[in-house]
Amino acid sequence: MHLSRRNLLASATLATVPVTPRHRERLHTGFERLSADGYTLLAGQKVGVVTNPTGITRDTLHIVDVMHAHPRCGITAVFGPEHGFRGTAQAGGSEGRYDDPATGLPVYDTYLKSGRPLADIFTASGVDTVVFDIQDVGARFYTYIWTLYDCMEAAQLAGKRFVVLDRPNPVTGRSAQGPVLHKEFATFVGRRPIAQAHGMTVAELARLFNGEFLSTPVPLETVLMTGWKRGQFYDACGLPWVPPSPNMPTPDTALAYSGTCMFEGTNLSEGRGTTRPFELLGAEDIDGRWAAAVNGLGLPGVRFREAYFAPTFSKFQGRTIGGVQVHVHDRAAYDPVRTGIALLVTARKVWNGFAWRPDDWIDKLTGSARVRTMIDAGAGTDEVVGAWQEELGAFRSVRKKYLLYK
Repeated sequence: MHLSRRNLLASATLATVPVTPRHRERLHTGFERLSADGYTLLAGQKVGVVTNPTGITRDTLHIVDVMHAHPRCGITAVFGPEHGFRGTAQAGGSEGRYDDPATGLPVYDTYLKSGRPLADIFTASGVDTVVFDIQDVGARFYTYIWTLYDCMEAAQLAGKRFVVLDRPNPVTGRSAQGPVLHKEFATFVGRRPIAQAHGMTVAELARLFNGEFLSTPVPLETVLMTGWKRGQFYDACGLPWVPPSPNMPTPDTALAYSGTCMFEGTNLSEGRGTTRPFELLGAEDIDGRWAAAVNGLGLPGVRFREAYFAPTFSKFQGRTIGGVQVHVHDRAAYDPVRTGIALLVTARKVWNGFAWRPDDWIDKLTGSARVRTMIDAGAGTDEVVGAWQEELGAFRSVRKKYLLYK
C-alpha cells in the first residue's frame, strides 16, 4: 500500500467510508499507515517522537526501535511524558534526561514542562518535526492528552511541525459525558474546557486544541486510523494492550477510570496497590452497606460486589479495608461518570468517615467546585448529573466539528 502525503492528510475521508460487518476492514493505526507509506510524511526531516510503552506495533515492537532501524526515517530524539518513555516511573514521576540504551537516542523529559521551557527543549533537541504517538484512555484527567496540548503549543513556539499518529479511544468514541472543566480550575489534569469523558481520539483532540484553544495554531498533520468505528471497545480492535501507566493494567480499568478516578479526591482508596485499580474502592470500617446502597440505585450496565482488600501501596497500605468492586456487565448501557457520582453520593451516606482530600483535589478532577459542594449539601445523583447538562451540550456541539470517524 502506498499513501501519498495528500492521501494521508485526507484520512478523514478514508475513515468515514461505511463498512458492512461482512467486509469490515482490519484496523490500521496511524503509525501502521505511516510506516506502510515508507515514512514519506517525514522525509528529509529530523524527527523527535513523544511516546511511551504504548507506542507499539501490533507485533509489540516499539515504534522508536522500528523507526530508528529504518534508513528513510530520521529519528533523532525521544520525548518522555509522565511515567517516562520506557514507563518505569509511578504516578507523578518521570525518567528524566538520559540516552536510550537500545537505540542511543537522547531521551528528553517533558513531564510538567510547558510553554517556552518545553519549546526550548524542542529547540535544543534539533528536531524539525515532533511526532506524537501515545495510547489515551478517554478521560480528561489522564495527563497524556495535556502532554499533547503542551507539546503542540511548545512546537508552535519553537517553529516545529507537529504530527499526530492516531490510536483508538479504548472506551469508544460514542459520546462525551460528565462535567466540563471551568477555566479557573485548569491544571495538568485538565488544561482546557472539555468533558470529563471526552469520547475522542488523540487526533480529534489535536484538531480541537488547534481550532479552539491554541492562541496560534501549530502546523498540524494527523495520520488517522482506518477500520475503526466510534462504537468499538478496545478488545474489538485486534491490537495488543500495553498499560499506558502502572495503574491502568487492562482496558477494563480504562472503562471505569473516568468515573472512579474521582475517588483520588477523597480519603477512600481508589484501588491503587491492588490488581484492580479504579475497580476496587474502599476504606477502613466500610462494610456491605455501601454495595447494597449503590446496587439499590439500579444503575444501568453495572453491579457492585461487597469487597475486602489490602492495598500494597498508596492509601491504607498493608491494612485490610472494605468497600466495593465495580463489575460492568453491559458496556453499552454503562455511564462511568454517572456511576462515579453515585458511588460518591452513597459512600458519603453510608460511611461517617467520608472526607474530601484537604487540597480539594476533587475540584481539579471534576473541573469545578460544583460536585463537591452539591454532594456536601445532600444532592442526589440525578441532581448532580443534571447540573452539568447545559455545559456538556455546548461541548458536544463544539466536539462534533472535529470528529473524524463514524
